[in-house]
Amino acid sequence: MQFPFFAGALCGLALTLPAAQALGRIGAAEVREGPRGGPCFTIGAREEGEGTPDFHAVTVSDGQRLLWKMSMPPDRTFALSSSMCVPYGGQVASLPHTQAAALEAGKVYYLRIEARSGKARGAAQAYDARFCLVRQRDGGALVRQIPDGERPGKRLFGCLPPAE
Repeated sequence: MQFPFFAGALCGLALTLPAAQALGRIGAAEVREGPRGGPCFTIGAREEGEGTPDFHAVTVSDGQRLLWKMSMPPDRTFALSSSMCVPYGGQVASLPHTQAAALEAGKVYYLRIEARSGKARGAAQAYDARFCLVRQRDGGALVRQIPDGERPGKRLFGCLPPAE
C-alpha cells in the first residue's frame, strides 16, 4: 500500500531541514542591572548549559532604529558565560562600536547577542531579549527584563510606574 501524501510530506520536510539548520538556534539572552547601573547583557544560565558561545556582537534597538552596537573583529573572540555581563554603551577602544543613544524609562528595547560557531555544541547562533527601564519614585530607573511570551498590558509589560 502506498501513502503518496505521507511520502510527499516527508520529502518536503527533508527539503526544509537544511535551511532551518543553517539559520541556527535562537537562545535566551539575559538583561540585568549592571555594576555601575543601567542594563547589562549576557546569556542565561540555562543557555550556558547548552554550551558557552563565542561572542561576536551585541546590539540594542528600539524596534525602529539601532541604538548601540559593539562587535569583535573577525580574528578575535571570547567565550561568553552567564557570569559575564556586557554593559550597555560599554566601549573598548580596540573594538568596533557605535555611540550609545540614551535610553528612556517606559520604552521597550530589543537586545540581540550574536555568536560565532565555536567549539560549543548546542550553543545558539544568537540570543534575544526585551527589556525596559522603569522610573522609580526617587527619579532613578530600574532595569526590567520582559519575559518571553509576556504581552503588553495596561502598564506596558510592567515598564511604566504604577499610577499615583
